[in-house]
Amino acid sequence: MSKLRLKISMSLDGFVAGPEQSVANPLGIGGMRLHEWIFPLAAWRGPHGLEGGTVSASTPVIEESLANIGATVMGRNMFGGHPGPWEARGPGKKRWDGWWGESPPFHHPVFVLTYHPRPPLALEGTTFTFVTDGIEAALDQARRAAGGKDVSLAGGAGVARQYLAAGLVDEMEINLVPTLLGSGERLFDGGGVDLCGLELVRTVAAPGVVHLKFAR
Repeated sequence: MSKLRLKISMSLDGFVAGPEQSVANPLGIGGMRLHEWIFPLAAWRGPHGLEGGTVSASTPVIEESLANIGATVMGRNMFGGHPGPWEARGPGKKRWDGWWGESPPFHHPVFVLTYHPRPPLALEGTTFTFVTDGIEAALDQARRAAGGKDVSLAGGAGVARQYLAAGLVDEMEINLVPTLLGSGERLFDGGGVDLCGLELVRTVAAPGVVHLKFAR
């Protein structure tokens, strides 16, 4: 069976997003610092349609995280937009179609967990399917769509906690960034998260980040 693989960036004090998240500032105050290490890398820039870039100890980690992925699961907040039903907000406005414009970087099927039904959204190279009947249903659909390849769990934190608590995550890559956010949204927040089956199998120190890989 294909693996469910979680990758997420986290501050030293355990936050994956800063305080006061909003549509205008989805990562919250200071949250962008968690991802500054990846933006210069050619391994990240290429899938986003950008030329050039650098190579570092993070490069093989990023390349591995993108390899053999056939589908992605994410939460409603990761897909973005206003909370609640999907109707357009205000005269002349269209429904939210995600943060990535007409050409998202996934290039495979993406399954979005939500409480609010919506028809599939087909963009260039990526179709978003909106799943309202829970995490296991989303994972089952993603595995079928992946055709034997692995499934990426993109977050956000709430969805990641649900899959971790259910024991469904097979691999987890935490990109630990040497910054302190002080408050915001934590990955490991409250009880119910079971890591007993996940063991640390690799540590990679790179400029601006330490990569911690856990596997079942």
